[in-house]
Amino acid sequence: MRIVIATDSFKECLTAQEVGQSIQKGIEVEIPDATIDVLPMADGGEGTINALIFSTNGKRVELEATDAYGKRRRTYYGVLGDNKTAVIEIAKVVGLETVSKRDPLNATSYGVGELILHALQIGYRKFIIALGGSATNDGGIGMLQALGGKFLDSNGDQVPGIGGALHKIESVDFSEINPLLKECELIVASDVENALCGPNGATYVFGPQKRVKETDLFHLDSGLSHYSNLIENTLGKSIQNTPGAGAAGGLGFGLLVIGGQINSGAKIVADAINLEKYIKTADWVITGEGKSDFQTLYGKVPVYVAKIAKKYGVKTILFSGALGRGYQQLYEYFISCHSISNGPMSLEDSIKNANQLLFDSSRNLARLIKHIH
Repeated sequence: MRIVIATDSFKECLTAQEVGQSIQKGIEVEIPDATIDVLPMADGGEGTINALIFSTNGKRVELEATDAYGKRRRTYYGVLGDNKTAVIEIAKVVGLETVSKRDPLNATSYGVGELILHALQIGYRKFIIALGGSATNDGGIGMLQALGGKFLDSNGDQVPGIGGALHKIESVDFSEINPLLKECELIVASDVENALCGPNGATYVFGPQKRVKETDLFHLDSGLSHYSNLIENTLGKSIQNTPGAGAAGGLGFGLLVIGGQINSGAKIVADAINLEKYIKTADWVITGEGKSDFQTLYGKVPVYVAKIAKKYGVKTILFSGALGRGYQQLYEYFISCHSISNGPMSLEDSIKNANQLLFDSSRNLARLIKHIH
């Protein structure tokens, strides 16, 4: 019997790799002769880099870079097992997880550009850049400055690479942008389809989560509009309304400027780890996430995995930390949906005991699978 385990992380609890390994251990107790492939998944947000490194037998490249508030910090990017593709997860350098405060007006994406430069200098020309979890709202200006772009004020001075300074830009100059970028394939992983500006853009939709004050929303959004209009006039192309341009505080837009192509994060990860190759020969697929509800239908990892399995007639089961409103809509894709909780418990207890809960639930499920099979 062949079983594929391809889950997302359980956010703020377990990595996708840890989730998969806990499920694997439970199944092996009951079906010791099963062939089990653990293929951690992600949707372009936090956890993407570790899922790709593990699944492709890749490696980390450690270095120092600039965080969202201009301080130097140790961080890393990944290299896939093909030793040709660099993977940058922006949350690891300018993410909310790396800072102790939230002040998007004064946050910069400069460190993302530094990671790209470092990989370029080593010789990498293919990139997967995972957006999600950023502390910034600068439209990618910091990143573009690190790569050689110039954004000048009325005195001809470079403006600070922060969201709060975008309205000061009077001219844009890309003549000194790193020429190696023209040789690169930039694959941008995101599950966000927002445009850069406006009521459905980066600032108004995601700004409040980063503690942008209501009184600052217009200032930041109008700054992004001013900045993007200048860039579009300079390049002679319109990109600010591209789906995903507003991802990661507008970093999606910044990456479009240098030739990035935005795609479904789940698809990019699945392609990179050859998920379809494993699923088409499987008897069962197990997927999951921290919480499943009706929103899981919209671009989340479990449904993406289940759609591949459905293509090959492979039965799929969903494990989640919790099942929320409308989870019954997921029956279209899953044989069954399971919460790993074994009784009333607090969120703190469920997080603390997640490994054991996953082990117990998967062992119980394995007994049923063995009987059916």
